Amino acid sequence: MSEKWAKKPKTKKAKEQVPPEVKARREAYDWIQSLVSALLICVLVFVFVFRIMDVNGSSMVPTLSNGDKLLVSDLFYEPERGDIVVFKKDSYDPNKALVKRVIAVAGDVVNIDFDNGIVYVNGEAVQEDYIKVSTNTKLDFIGPQTVPENCLFVMGDNRNGSTDSRDKRIGMVDKRLVVGKVLLVVYPFNSFGMVE
Repeated sequence: MSEKWAKKPKTKKAKEQVPPEVKARREAYDWIQSLVSALLICVLVFVFVFRIMDVNGSSMVPTLSNGDKLLVSDLFYEPERGDIVVFKKDSYDPNKALVKRVIAVAGDVVNIDFDNGIVYVNGEAVQEDYIKVSTNTKLDFIGPQTVPENCLFVMGDNRNGSTDSRDKRIGMVDKRLVVGKVLLVVYPFNSFGMVE
């Protein structure tokens, strides 16, 4: 048998001894790295998927109250009738996000009977269990109005205390101005839950 094929005897490597202070430093580094990674993931999720937004004012009472903190998302979102959305409208206030309910979408015809407080979409009365008081405040609304393409007609649930699509400063809302759909109230904790 040639030397080339001869088995070399196995030698055990001496187990490396790591001083405790080095081991502690490595563990601390691992923890910090894990925390930074988790924080980065949270930031990315809340920048690109979810946002926390505040309710300012009483235009959505009784569904939402002043000071409520909302979880909002626009991931794969297409607005539908009945959704509560957050949007910005520079012609009303460039520094303020507004929270309203979608009443009608592109192609729908909106009319409001202010004497009887009934909202009609495409000739049918809208079932509005979420409001406490009928819609009697006209603002600038002259109906019937057809919602243009890529737009929404929105109203606050506090119909007589809301500035919304009835007001010419807001009017029809371009879907591109929608920040997202309100998913749930996250604060105060006694109001925590899904929003409908």
